[in-house]
Amino acid sequence: MQSKFFHEKLLKAMHRGESVPFFESRTWSHPEVPEDLARLRREAPLVHCITNGVVTNFTANVLLALGASPAMVETIEEVADFVRIAQVLLINVGTITTRDAEAMFEAAAAARETDTPWVLDPVAFGALEFRSRIVRELIAFRPAVIRGNASEILALGGETGGAKGVDATVSSTEAVQAAVALAAGSGAVVALSGEIDYITDGSSVIPVPGGHEMMTKVTGMGCTLGALIAALLPVTGSAFRAATAASAIYAEAGERAGRDARGTGSFAVSFLDQLSTIGTEAAP
Repeated sequence: MQSKFFHEKLLKAMHRGESVPFFESRTWSHPEVPEDLARLRREAPLVHCITNGVVTNFTANVLLALGASPAMVETIEEVADFVRIAQVLLINVGTITTRDAEAMFEAAAAARETDTPWVLDPVAFGALEFRSRIVRELIAFRPAVIRGNASEILALGGETGGAKGVDATVSSTEAVQAAVALAAGSGAVVALSGEIDYITDGSSVIPVPGGHEMMTKVTGMGCTLGALIAALLPVTGSAFRAATAASAIYAEAGERAGRDARGTGSFAVSFLDQLSTIGTEAAP
């Protein structure tokens, strides 16, 4: 099968272990980041989200807060047609079922046929065989970006990622080399999330520091980051730039939300508020 051959090729590439240069950290203060967000708001791209049931509402609210237009079209009878309408596709396997998997394959195939950029979020890859098999097969449809935590990225390379359910139990720094190799082997930009995010195209790495510790206590923060990366893809024209800008925007909004929040509930609300206002007023 094509997907099996592709994954074997990917694993060989990932184990070469070649080093790559690190560039200067990217933050909200970098001029490209607010520029990309402003363009996102002007163009309001239509984002086709096939995401998990736990985060659907939050994902839609995050995209609306940032100025994108989300559409949660997930039934197998409609996904291929909607890919041809949307400007970008997000596939997140968080609460995947057999029926979902069929729809994801239809959507990914349509995206490849139409050259529609798409983002893959391999939630809990390596923890369970069914979802891991589906993710391996989806990668053969060539996503523009793969966004995952350290455990997921390590597991994609055949290493033990130490996942606890959907959460990582190792630091993002420990998975950088695996992310670089995954990017080189798959052709996708890899957005590695953690205390520090790392974005790599396989030949270079940009760290994105920042955020707030409460981001790890609110459901869907990583999943919605994948949605923002997707929204930025058609407006930046660069998967590397889209993923880097998305992480920088998220880190800044998380820091600002953390200053006002009394706990995780108010943090989630404040985070949406920050996303809706960031770039439209002077930074505090």
